[in-house]
Amino acid sequence: MANKNLKISIAHLYPKLLNLYGDVGNVITLRKRCIWRGIDVEFEEINLSDDIKEHDLYFIGGGQDKQQRDVAKELLKNKNNLLTQRDEGAVFLAICGGYQLFGHYYQPHNAERLEGISLLDAYTVAGNKRFIGNVTAQTSLVEPNTLVGFENHSGLTYLKGDTKPLAYVLAGSGNNGKDKTEGAYYKNVFGTYLHGSFLPKNPAFADFLIELALEKRYGEKIVLEKLDDAIENITHQNLTGKAY
Repeated sequence: MANKNLKISIAHLYPKLLNLYGDVGNVITLRKRCIWRGIDVEFEEINLSDDIKEHDLYFIGGGQDKQQRDVAKELLKNKNNLLTQRDEGAVFLAICGGYQLFGHYYQPHNAERLEGISLLDAYTVAGNKRFIGNVTAQTSLVEPNTLVGFENHSGLTYLKGDTKPLAYVLAGSGNNGKDKTEGAYYKNVFGTYLHGSFLPKNPAFADFLIELALEKRYGEKIVLEKLDDAIENITHQNLTGKAY
């Protein structure tokens, strides 16, 4: 199927609360890479108290514990809806704090546990060390097979069951600084600790998400037209293996 006359719907969950380290750049990247191909984009920002309608692709960013607490309450109201959409093929990308809330729970230091919505079989507990710096991780999902970004978190995330690592750390700390895993995925739900923003520096992964979302909408595999990613690829290459 040609890329013209296609349509995709994208939702940005709670951008006023969860938008650390340029996370909004991920949404800009998704929208632009669709528009440049002639794909019509229906876009919605979902904020506190808003109903969550059905979309092809959802994005949620990172934030501090206070903002996470507010968002956790909202997500729990929509848990069954989002679980249904996950099982029907909707695509999700969650960064850092949003990633933690897509698991079963996040346990901060000396504070009430934040219940997650279990889109991923994972959980997070606060650690005593903050992981800050550039990350390079190897993935089997796209080519080139490296993901790059910037992490800044003290949460330690552990994966269980059918939830698999998004990638394995070559440089940096990743999920917990111990098992070399970075991020997670199950079905079309993807989580990562990589900020900075993540998708502009990893255009192949951005296109991977768009293709999954189009497949969810149209029920068939759609191969995206190639874009000129020379600048993006230079940026990716310059950050690969980069120390803090």
